[in-house]
Amino acid sequence: MSGLTPGFRGHRRIESDRVPPGQYLTEDFPVLSAGPTPSIGTDDWTFTVVAETGERHVWDWRQFAALPQETPTADIHCVTRWSKLDTTWKGVSIDTLLAEVDTTADFAVVHTFDGYTTNMPFADITDGQAWVVTEYEGEPLAAEHGGPARFLLPHLYFWKSAKWVSAITLHDEDNPGFWERAGYHDYGDPWLEQRYQSGW
Repeated sequence: MSGLTPGFRGHRRIESDRVPPGQYLTEDFPVLSAGPTPSIGTDDWTFTVVAETGERHVWDWRQFAALPQETPTADIHCVTRWSKLDTTWKGVSIDTLLAEVDTTADFAVVHTFDGYTTNMPFADITDGQAWVVTEYEGEPLAAEHGGPARFLLPHLYFWKSAKWVSAITLHDEDNPGFWERAGYHDYGDPWLEQRYQSGW
């Protein structure tokens, strides 16, 4: 990942049961991306869920905005070792998006408008654990932070919370994503410091 924000102020270590091992707190929101920030207008934005059978469910921006909205507050933890506490978002729960989807999938892959992918077990995106969010701290989500919409999966390292989200595909087998194929851990639990595959 590259593109650290100029406003990033550095390390503030703290003893807390909310900060995973090896992490430090920041009050900033560093910007780290695998490539340039895409420009995606809401007129062109859609979100798609594709079941393992090929069944597709698609929402445009207006349809998505009409879905029930939630305002989760969560701590987030980046693999580059910063943590940020009590971040507040607004968006649609993945449970809502899956309500009409007939699936027995064991895995999911999140896709983005710039071609990035990241994988996770299906069980990790249900039961109020994941969202597609369009606001951060009461404001529309800025493009550098994934706007107009990003995936939010706060209990795993933040590379799993893909920016500029466009789709989730459901699978019977695991399909490693961009960083996972490059050597990052397949799961990414910050509390277990699952940063990289074994051997790194």
